[in-house]
Amino acid sequence: MTQSTVSNYGWTSGIAPESTGYIGPKVVELLRQLRTSRVLDLGCGNGALCGELSRLGFVVAGMEVDPEGVRIARENYASLPIYQAGVYDDPASLMRSEQPFDAVVSTEVIEHLFAPHLLPRYARQVLKPGGYLVLSTPYHGYIKNLALSVFGQWDKHFTALWYGGHIKFWSRHTLERLLLAEGFESVAFHGVGRMPYLWKSMVVVARRSPSP
Repeated sequence: MTQSTVSNYGWTSGIAPESTGYIGPKVVELLRQLRTSRVLDLGCGNGALCGELSRLGFVVAGMEVDPEGVRIARENYASLPIYQAGVYDDPASLMRSEQPFDAVVSTEVIEHLFAPHLLPRYARQVLKPGGYLVLSTPYHGYIKNLALSVFGQWDKHFTALWYGGHIKFWSRHTLERLLLAEGFESVAFHGVGRMPYLWKSMVVVARRSPSP
């Protein structure tokens, strides 16, 4: 299968993305509530979230397709396993080195994928039965979309000038439909960043169905 994806997302340092400031605390809160231990950060970028999760006591592995992101992550978090791979790759390759995970975390990744169904499909194959996918993506809903229209922000919001930028725009409904179709049971929805219904992002928790 040809990998139709961007190979370089512009990682130049180990500084955490701005979005980590409002997404990261919710991810940590949810992982603790779910009593998870082993976590895969799928699309870990420069490894900043991997490092934070490890510092807080989680057993963490990272996976990133961008070679520069992988290089930075490995330099900054040498004790953590960081794999250069993406959801277009065979998850069996990862599982030759790892045991099934309690949770897969993927923050602000799925909106960049031409074939977004591959993300939950990959996650399902590396999770324990009953394990959790904690997934974030920019939020879209009626009130936020209306505000973007009223204030003339669509061109800025959907800029076509960002190499490797967003190519899918998700609502809670469309994201939950995708997860259900890929063998997950929806568990919870959370808006993060900014005020309710104008959220910057949403965090959806889904549980892998126990069937094989």
